[in-house]
Amino acid sequence: MTTQVTPARQARPAPPGVVKVGIARGALELKQFFRERDAVVFTFALPVVLLLLLASIFSGTVPETGVKASQIFAASMIAAGIMSTTFVSLGTGIAQDRDDGTLKRLRGTPTPMASYFIGKVLMVLVVSFAEVVVLLAIGRGIFGLRLPTEPAKWFTFGWVFVLGVVSCALLGIAISSLPRTAKSASAVIMLPFIGLQFVSGVLFNPISELSSPLVEIGSAFPLKWMAQGFRSVFLPDSMTFQEVAGSWELGRTALILAAWCVGGLVLCLLTFRWKNSRQG
Repeated sequence: MTTQVTPARQARPAPPGVVKVGIARGALELKQFFRERDAVVFTFALPVVLLLLLASIFSGTVPETGVKASQIFAASMIAAGIMSTTFVSLGTGIAQDRDDGTLKRLRGTPTPMASYFIGKVLMVLVVSFAEVVVLLAIGRGIFGLRLPTEPAKWFTFGWVFVLGVVSCALLGIAISSLPRTAKSASAVIMLPFIGLQFVSGVLFNPISELSSPLVEIGSAFPLKWMAQGFRSVFLPDSMTFQEVAGSWELGRTALILAAWCVGGLVLCLLTFRWKNSRQG
């Protein structure tokens, strides 16, 4: 009499983690982004063109500081460049994906929502870094922007960059649910982007000369604090007199940007939709 030995049931492989799927999704998003030449050119060109125009028109020197107005615009425009590659790019791109059914099809896969968010944030981190490199090269090469030599300044640059990218990326994902169609996405998203540049001290310097209501509106959003943080890195401390509080307020900047990272994530979870209401 022989006994048949039943082989042990093989354990099923564990599903890939949220972060691992998010990283893979981020690599795919990067490939898709750089394949769309029109989107790449527009995303990189917008802040560069604004910088060249503003810094060329306003080329005077701030009295008793030796700092040129073009250097102020160069430092502030880094924040606008980040918002362009995050808030604007994600808002319009996700609206397009929702409108043409890409998100609906993606919903049918095992991809978690969190992994989708991670992939988008990783993509804009890389694109934003490339944008900043371009803006720094132009600011340094054409307008004499002074690059800091102190490690503390570059540390400040690093955390302002990361917090700024994450907060604006999450806001871009959240606002993508506002346009009803992909055709209206550009108009809906570009309006707050342009308006915030004026009330955040990017297109209007010094910000201390703005009226209090406009300053309060700008202070409620990340762009103002990103621009102020980058000015603290690339401008001397003698320029703090142009800030509303008379100082760089780095502690407050970190707190508000971090709060927007949390608040942006909450907005994403509350407002994100995989499909338009007219889709079945």
